[in-house]
Amino acid sequence: MNTQTDTVVSAPARIVSTAVILAAGRGTRMKSQRPKVMHPLAGQPMLRYLLDNAAQVFDRIVVVVGPDMDDVAALAAPHHVVVQMDRLGTGHAARQAEAAFGTGDVAVLYGDNPLITPGTMRALLDQRRSGDTGLALLAMEPADPARYGRVVTRDGRVERIVEWADATADERAIRLCNAGVLCADAADFRRWLNEVGNDNAQGEYYLGDVVARAVADGRIVRAVVAPEDELRGINSRAELAQAEACVQARLRQAVMDGGTTLVAPDTVFLCVDTVLEPDTVVHPNVVFGPGVHVKTGAEIHAFSHIEGATVGPDAQIGPYARLRPGSDVGAKARVGNFVEIKATTLGAGAKANHLTYLGNATVGSGANIGAGTITCNYDGVFKHRTEIGAGSFIGSDSVLVAPVRVGAGVITAAGSVITHDVPDDAMAIGRARQANKAGHAASFRERLKNRKERG
Repeated sequence: MNTQTDTVVSAPARIVSTAVILAAGRGTRMKSQRPKVMHPLAGQPMLRYLLDNAAQVFDRIVVVVGPDMDDVAALAAPHHVVVQMDRLGTGHAARQAEAAFGTGDVAVLYGDNPLITPGTMRALLDQRRSGDTGLALLAMEPADPARYGRVVTRDGRVERIVEWADATADERAIRLCNAGVLCADAADFRRWLNEVGNDNAQGEYYLGDVVARAVADGRIVRAVVAPEDELRGINSRAELAQAEACVQARLRQAVMDGGTTLVAPDTVFLCVDTVLEPDTVVHPNVVFGPGVHVKTGAEIHAFSHIEGATVGPDAQIGPYARLRPGSDVGAKARVGNFVEIKATTLGAGAKANHLTYLGNATVGSGANIGAGTITCNYDGVFKHRTEIGAGSFIGSDSVLVAPVRVGAGVITAAGSVITHDVPDDAMAIGRARQANKAGHAASFRERLKNRKERG
């Protein structure tokens, strides 16, 4: 891992704003081996949200990780990464990055507080630069203040942060709560960080103590109030679920604003990269995994799951359909109920209306895939392709054993097993000849009855 533990090359003079993201948390309360900031929201690690949003506001980003967090460092690239070898608190973590503060303004953010928007970050930076503000912090007024630290203010200034456990009854009645994010001039921030002590039960250096140092230094501290949903910290699986709900609400609103109809919005789950073009319709209980693009006029019916797929204009999907990665459904094509396709191209106007599996296949335009059809694409070692030509009619319950090519205009008889290529416009029948044996059913039942009576 390309990281630095003691020093970082000083930021060049042109760097006028730096965001330091603290991402060294183990996620102990999540009971997970995965670093906390790598847990996903809408299909994307939570740290990715903060990196992308901060990059729109700050000139420089520095990410503080813990030891053996190669995956976090890789996600943070190409930004500077420093390692907090000993986890001695948030103030200690911020101090690891001080050599990269530069000479402008520095904001310290938390990797497990990923939903802060660029607008709120700009408001924080603007407040710091407003003229008289030595330190700006983010605060919120949550519906349930619970055990958050309270922000005590007077005449628009922050006097102190009081932790819930130390607060009086009057202080606990304050609704303005601390979100922990701070912004100050780099030189001031360095000085205050180095003045923070660890004289507490945990023996740790807390970033929040910088507020007291700024006030003691005679500097004005002001709070920027932002929505609770943006400042929601994630320390448990329950809080991760709450953050997921916030992200989903944003994504749903965005696609509806963009011209998509969500029949029952709260039941539709999107990924951060889901693309739904205008005039698409999504019915209840649909899940979109990563890498989905649904084009204009397409309709996704209830209880469908789509991942890594493209759905063409005016196509119909579902209900109860599954599109797996590598699937490309053409214009006006149909994938019906209990149909699964993977790494398959379905040509324009092609239909697979029910009870079908198509894997590693190419289906020509206008082809009809009968109920119960399967492509046998896997031999236990390798995947093989099936090609079905334009305008072909694949009879119900057909089994296509890949690699195999079914030409254009072909008809396969229902119940056929197709193991060899079929030329254009041929009819393929791949089943044993039927034989009717008179009276054999009755004698068979009689034999079963006698066997049962004998025990």
